[in-house]
Amino acid sequence: MPTILIVDDEPAARYGMRRALEGSYKVCEAGSAQEARTGLASIRPDLILLDLSMPGEDGITFLRSLRESGDATPVLVVSALDTARTAVDALRSGAADYLVKGFDISELRARAANLLRQAELGAENERLRRELVAEGQFGRMLGRSPAMRRTFEMADRVASTDATVLILGESGTGKDLLAQEIHARSPRAQGPFVAVNCAALPENLIESELFGYEKGAFTGAAQQRKGKFELASGGTLFLDEIGDMNPVTQAKVLRAIESRKIERLGGSHSIDADVRIISATHRDLPADISAGRFREDLYYRLRVVTLELPPLRAHKEDIPLLADAFLAQLSVRHGRSGRLSPEAMETLSRYDWPGNVRELRHAIERALVLAHENEMSVSDLPEEVRKNSGVAIAARNGEGNSFLGEPDFRDAKHKFEIAYLKRKLEENRWNVSRTAAEIGLHRQSLQEKLRELGIQRPGK
Repeated sequence: MPTILIVDDEPAARYGMRRALEGSYKVCEAGSAQEARTGLASIRPDLILLDLSMPGEDGITFLRSLRESGDATPVLVVSALDTARTAVDALRSGAADYLVKGFDISELRARAANLLRQAELGAENERLRRELVAEGQFGRMLGRSPAMRRTFEMADRVASTDATVLILGESGTGKDLLAQEIHARSPRAQGPFVAVNCAALPENLIESELFGYEKGAFTGAAQQRKGKFELASGGTLFLDEIGDMNPVTQAKVLRAIESRKIERLGGSHSIDADVRIISATHRDLPADISAGRFREDLYYRLRVVTLELPPLRAHKEDIPLLADAFLAQLSVRHGRSGRLSPEAMETLSRYDWPGNVRELRHAIERALVLAHENEMSVSDLPEEVRKNSGVAIAARNGEGNSFLGEPDFRDAKHKFEIAYLKRKLEENRWNVSRTAAEIGLHRQSLQEKLRELGIQRPGK
């Protein structure tokens, strides 16, 4: 039988609610917030009916302390205060519903039954989610290897909190998907999820993107604009590739996280920044700290919880699972059915996948689109996969890349950038917008880089 705790300083009010509910539920009472807090551990209620106007600690303060401690017990506020502002305050503080005293008994019973039913469904959904995690699924992400399961289990545990999370992993491992799923499982799930790719924005734009600006703050600022911190209010702000953020912006982000306030560029007053921060990077941040490129204080502020997504080459046993899942998704998208031959699957499993899961998905899509038969053969796979000669493998063997023989780092870097960008552009049929999105650059930034390197589409 579900347990309901009534928290109200008026004995007559408690008596009336008890009489209305005790036939169907076990009902406990507390005459103050302090008494309720003392009894929570032993009572373990399934629902709390909470008055707002109580001597000592009021109901809103008690409710906020419950949520801050991680207690997710549904709360039905039952108050004599009949104002929209009070109701909104209660709901924003974590109440599940609001009922004004003077209610009909049937209304109280209906509201209580509804909240208990919602809580039961939520518990069942949580149980099913945990089962899926144990089986190797976290939202849209798959992986039954021990490394992936460990990451999924930790992500599932941290999702229900408001802790700041740092996700580490190479490009293409799914850091953005992991961040989205953590948000979807969090108490902020109904709020916005706002993502910012710190590597894709030019240095002179990232501050205005994050913090916004006032009209006239700089040339071209014709009107006020909210930044990503404001747009993410009540939700999650995902700072992707934060290791590429410039030091000046790092300092401002640190202040925003610590004070939970921001100022627009050109502004003179502080704005509340009620956001959860999830950040991600493929960089070695401790090395960047030693080199003076990343702030140590910001690093420790970001890594309250650290999650690491391993490269695909480190959990190749997941390749058949991922390949079959991608094939099912892409078959629906392209209206084509197909399956991988045993030889093709074996070839996929031998390759080291320098582009990780993203590269695997693109390889599966290419094979599905180009295959002449329902069964995709080795010949339908990309050339580098067939020859097992990706960038990472060639680099490891010291073959196939002329930049590795350059004695000067700048010359090697220049040659690598040309080879890398040409390859990505070819994979995307020289579509600049699609290539920029795939490699994590802003379209304008990629165009500038192509001009700098003198790269032009063949035939132009």
